[in-house]
Amino acid sequence: MMGIWAKGARMEARDFMPGEAVIASIKQDLELYESERRKATRARWLLPLYFGLLAVVVVGLALLFNEFADPAEQWRSFLHVVLYCAACVGALLAYKIGTKPAKGLQQSFRQHLLPIIFGFVADINYRNAAKPGSFDRLPREATGNFDRQEFDDVISGKYEGFPFEIYETHLTAKQIGANETATLFKGVVVAFEQVKPFPGLLVATRRAGQISQFGGSELTEIESGVPALDGLYEFRTDNADAARPLVAGRLAQALQWLGETWPDEPARIALQGNDGFLLLPLKRNFFELPDISTSLDYKLHVQPIVADMAALLATAALIRKVGAANDADVKDAG
Repeated sequence: MMGIWAKGARMEARDFMPGEAVIASIKQDLELYESERRKATRARWLLPLYFGLLAVVVVGLALLFNEFADPAEQWRSFLHVVLYCAACVGALLAYKIGTKPAKGLQQSFRQHLLPIIFGFVADINYRNAAKPGSFDRLPREATGNFDRQEFDDVISGKYEGFPFEIYETHLTAKQIGANETATLFKGVVVAFEQVKPFPGLLVATRRAGQISQFGGSELTEIESGVPALDGLYEFRTDNADAARPLVAGRLAQALQWLGETWPDEPARIALQGNDGFLLLPLKRNFFELPDISTSLDYKLHVQPIVADMAALLATAALIRKVGAANDADVKDAG
């Protein structure tokens, strides 16, 4: 469908799988993790016992307080209220103490595992719950105006010679006149440098019915000329002359390919100057390991993470080339 430009984009995940020696090392790590996982799981199984003992103590003390309380205040005297508050604090502390070893083990193992299995990424760096360096450059036209952001896994490095940053984020906004928040975006963002800078801002977002999400925005709406895409996407830009060839050409092709590769909720794209952003709405955690109660299996739990990462970076490598002047520029960019 996409000719020479698409070659190299349709790459197989197996091309990026670790070699046999690395896989053997990972499996050894999994065995060590399994031993520690069982210890952490045993600590968590003690929680019901802690809560049961706490309940017995609370009920016993409450009955004792009833002996000295006014009949009208039994179960709800001042001492009872203090007891109930102390019980809630004790239950919370017990839960944190009981789950801390499991959470700590899982996070430390992920920090150890991800750089190993992503051997095809150069200069890889992993952080958790940290603000990504590229986040402030993410155009709000691609996300909507949020007032709260949360971050999970953040991975940066180089792929095919270009630096990138991948992070999981949840962006929300408080609804006016209500004590509720609306999710504007939840999923994975890939930030990368474009082969050729775009002279302005160009965003492609899912069309929200007949009412544009851009409201009174000064951005101009343009169309790709592909009815299926124009019905699904809203293309907005502050430089229509530069954007039209992209939207009617390689960006349209890239979005069609994205629809095949990531068939869930439509992806979003933002191009601004040197920066390119690919936003993939996802309900699941992209790099998440199973719960600590589950024994880790290489093929079942590790291979899918590698395959997802390979597909994500291959997609970003494709998107960053949409502004290249010709196929020769694309080949020079790798």
